[in-house]
Amino acid sequence: MLLSDNVTYLKGVGPKRAEALNKAGIFTIHDLLTYFPRAYLDLNQCYTIKSAPLNENICIKAYVGSPAREHYIRKGMTLYKFDLTDGESVIDLVFFNNKYISGMLKEGEEYYFYGKITSHNGFRSMTSPKFFKSDEGVKMRPVYPQTSLLNTNYIEKILKTAFESCSEIEDSLPESVRNDYCLMSAPDALKNIHFPESADLLSEAKRRVSFENLFLLQLGLSRMKIKSKKSTGTVIKTDFSAEFINSLPYALTGAQKRAVRDCVTDMSSGLPMNRLLQGDVGSGKTAVSAALIYNCVKNGYQAAVMAPTEVLAAQHYNTFKKFFDSFGISIDLLTGSTGAKEKREIKRRLAEGETDLVIGTHAIIQDDVEFKNLGFAVTDEQHRFGVAQRGKLGMKGKNPHILVMSATPIPRTLSLIIYGDLDISILDEMPAGRQKIDTFAIGSDKRERAYGYVKKHLLEGKQGYIVCPLVDIDGDEEEPDSQRKASVKLYKELKDGFFKGFRLGLLYGKMKSDEKKKVMAEFAAGEIDLLISTTVIEVGVDVPNAVIMVIENAESFGLSQLHQLRGRVGRGDAKSTCILISGNADPKENTRLKILESTGDGFKIADEDLKLRGPGDFFGSRQHGLPDLKIANMLSNGNIIRETHYAAEKLLKNNPALEGEEYSLLRKSVNDMFSKGIVLN
Repeated sequence: MLLSDNVTYLKGVGPKRAEALNKAGIFTIHDLLTYFPRAYLDLNQCYTIKSAPLNENICIKAYVGSPAREHYIRKGMTLYKFDLTDGESVIDLVFFNNKYISGMLKEGEEYYFYGKITSHNGFRSMTSPKFFKSDEGVKMRPVYPQTSLLNTNYIEKILKTAFESCSEIEDSLPESVRNDYCLMSAPDALKNIHFPESADLLSEAKRRVSFENLFLLQLGLSRMKIKSKKSTGTVIKTDFSAEFINSLPYALTGAQKRAVRDCVTDMSSGLPMNRLLQGDVGSGKTAVSAALIYNCVKNGYQAAVMAPTEVLAAQHYNTFKKFFDSFGISIDLLTGSTGAKEKREIKRRLAEGETDLVIGTHAIIQDDVEFKNLGFAVTDEQHRFGVAQRGKLGMKGKNPHILVMSATPIPRTLSLIIYGDLDISILDEMPAGRQKIDTFAIGSDKRERAYGYVKKHLLEGKQGYIVCPLVDIDGDEEEPDSQRKASVKLYKELKDGFFKGFRLGLLYGKMKSDEKKKVMAEFAAGEIDLLISTTVIEVGVDVPNAVIMVIENAESFGLSQLHQLRGRVGRGDAKSTCILISGNADPKENTRLKILESTGDGFKIADEDLKLRGPGDFFGSRQHGLPDLKIANMLSNGNIIRETHYAAEKLLKNNPALEGEEYSLLRKSVNDMFSKGIVLN
């Protein structure tokens, strides 16, 4: 049997099971072999019945000491009870409504039982544990994602059939790479992922699978980077950076100057720039992009800036107008809510080259938007866009230069994966005068005191935010019995309650665009004292007079997002404060939020976020169209990321096309991994 064969070829896979397997993404034998366990039961550590702790998942090794005793409890509820003994102690073994259990557990036979022991009125019992015959010899048992038709026992059974029926499992990693990094062979790794002989062999198997996945991904992204280095029709022949920088009313930081220099070098090379500009909130990314746009326009090309929301697009439009008003650079704003007549006129000006710079949302990558001579494209808050969207913007010109900007700091090791197809510039200095934001994490019992502190600032003529995790328009978006705050409900409560007499505003993502613009304009003009909002204010809101923020249910957010949110205050000269209110009394949660009290460094916060929450948000939210990885926590292992990065770099340096028989399967595996999004020719 071949790895490419359909799972229906396996004994025990009928039409209904096949349908269930397909829903789980399993179509072929290969899909089945790479359907990895979500956890393992370790049967190596066994307790005696007497020493076993209560109410914890543990393993005991014991004999079934009696046949099943059947007890009819009530209609629809039958209890089956056994005596369980390890030779010293006896407890009850209980199952509910399992009429087959008496045939599954044999009196006098020894089993491993995995579950919780509880005590009631001094009598100990174990209810519905997992159990395995002790003579099977396997001490690490896999646990798979389950459905009604796909339980762990069934998946184990067909996996054993697959391993027995399969012809030789080929290894996509060349022997030279396996030897360099002391990696298991593919067959050994797959067998030990599903049926580990020991904890050490399971660890080695996971390392092999992690390495292979990341290595293939690194190769694919690196080849994308190599392929993007085609000649470009946009070459910066004269560097106007100094002219623009000298026009600014403030000095750029050293990091900003280095970023501008790196980008201009790229843009002068004759090859298209593909660069990430990464910097913390307030580090000056917009000023860097403005210097590059100025360079581009002065050299005779058009530029485009794409933002994820209309709020941020409008913010950029106003900011770039201030940058470029004295230089006669023509700017247009194009979003989904732009009127039809104005849209047609903007598209005409772009096509005829009358517009130097267009700023907009996804509206600027629509098929009917044409540029006369697009030379430079910027995407802001890159983690909110997919690779395909960035690519579509780039297709509006002849291999234009691309700059992607992100205020979400990514740990260095992780950026080797997430931005593996880009060169990176980091703004690691803050402009002079940027205020440190005092941050306090408190419990919900101190909410009224926090609101009082907000009121004090409002009375002094300052403005503030209260951020909620939910909307709750119809009263049904909060979870049952939940204490999580919802913006609409809180707005109504506070307007007529604690903040009565103050001017309150409400902002959330699903409001109509005109309504959002009106609220933001009123807040920016100082006509709203306190803005009740969801995370729609995470990016693009710049009101220097807003100096205090309260974030409700802070435990609902990741640290990096909290850091982004608090960056909406501290944008002026006044001292600013962020108060994190947690409805969770868990000491671990309080420790997590205390990190934000101790540092304003987004990169340190991102490192902590990665450790605490794993890489899901960093990876999945950015790379739409790129492949999922089989073992989710592999990105937390910085050593493997570095190893695969260097291994991919070394291999592609000597063999960029992956030519030769030794690499044919590796090349196929890379293409297969990227087949759903990007095919490497």
